[in-house]
Amino acid sequence: MRYIICFLMVALFLLGCNNDKTSGHSDSSNNVESDLAYTCPMPQDFFFSDKPGKCPKCGMELIKNEKNDKAYSCPMHPEVTSDKPGKCPKCGMDLVQEGAHEHTNESIELDGLLKPTNEFVISSIPTISMQSKSREVTVQALGNIDYDTREKGNISARISGRIEKLYVRYKFQKVTKGQKIMEIYSPELMEAQQNLLFVLKNDGSNNMMINAAKQKLLLLGMSENQLRGIIQRGKSDFTMSVYSNYTGHIHEAEATGSMGTSQLPPSTMAKNTAASAELSMKEGMYVKKGQTIFEVFDPARAWVLLNIFSEDVPLVKIGQPVTIVPEVNPDKKFEGKIGFIEPFFRQGNKTLSVRIYFDNSQMQLPIGSQVKSEIAADDISGKWIPKEAVVSLGLTKVVFKKVDEGFVANKIETGNEAEGYVEVLSGLLPTDAIAKNAQYLMDSESFIRIKND
Repeated sequence: MRYIICFLMVALFLLGCNNDKTSGHSDSSNNVESDLAYTCPMPQDFFFSDKPGKCPKCGMELIKNEKNDKAYSCPMHPEVTSDKPGKCPKCGMDLVQEGAHEHTNESIELDGLLKPTNEFVISSIPTISMQSKSREVTVQALGNIDYDTREKGNISARISGRIEKLYVRYKFQKVTKGQKIMEIYSPELMEAQQNLLFVLKNDGSNNMMINAAKQKLLLLGMSENQLRGIIQRGKSDFTMSVYSNYTGHIHEAEATGSMGTSQLPPSTMAKNTAASAELSMKEGMYVKKGQTIFEVFDPARAWVLLNIFSEDVPLVKIGQPVTIVPEVNPDKKFEGKIGFIEPFFRQGNKTLSVRIYFDNSQMQLPIGSQVKSEIAADDISGKWIPKEAVVSLGLTKVVFKKVDEGFVANKIETGNEAEGYVEVLSGLLPTDAIAKNAQYLMDSESFIRIKND
């Protein structure tokens, strides 16, 4: 019995020594591994090294090993924690040491690895570069035909009086030079005629008084023929006739004195219907001395008024040839030259008006009709790209510049347009390659992100 007890004591002693050695070896191994400088960022690989390199299990770059006593947790269930590696009892995933997944290479930028779709477009469409050359510039403009106001004539009242007889009734009624327009009764005119007849009868040798009386009647608007008729008859005329000194169409003056009516511009009046074309001036109405009663416009003398947009104004000069295409007869073209450029923008308009004078004696172009035109501007030298290579974002112009295997949106400043090309003022180099058709690289203007903005 004593031998058995001694044997058991020796066996227990040897077993305890063996456990101490095993425990010492495990602690030593853990200490060695934890003291190594580099480890795999994937905790489940559990690989350590004393120098940088790649993990032989997953191929990832080794990261510096930082000593910590953090616990292990499940990536999907953070509430599951452990003080040693293992698997999550809920989902079966490997537990990850807290903080191990936070080791990243700060030198790597995400923009270099992943570019947003609105900034970088991968495509193999054809590319082009800027071309330096001189191009012919044609300015397109719309306009209308109007009376040449330089040829306008006025029919005025030289005396105050009442209209006894009116020989024109409608607006735009044609009159000729020397045609009688109206007859006016005036007490002032009657008095001047009687003074002349009195001097002739009672002091016929007083040439000074006679000439003064004649001159007064002529200044009041009486013609030489009318004056001779009065002297021959020895009797004054009850009315004085007013004649037209011009050939053209009758229009009411802008202000008709005591009647207070107003007159629209001739080109606007021409669009009125016949029902509203009756003159507002009637027989029995009074006129004042110096009042303009009618205006006469000659439709044979007209001009084209073209509307030039502000961006095209620097290209337009006096004397440049213009091709005019009337809407009433688009198959027939007329040639002319710019005769005048208005020096200001009319109130409320975003265009500048230019005039082209032409002879309309054959009445080829009706007054008030619309026209299209092409102005042959001077040639422009510059750097050009096709118009379809440019995307317009309002005030911003964008092209897609070739970078590596894709394209990026690039802001440019543009100038004139000619023959389907756009002049580039800045934003591109001669060596830059851009997409030939930018429309293929975009779905919506609002999604374009400009890299050089």
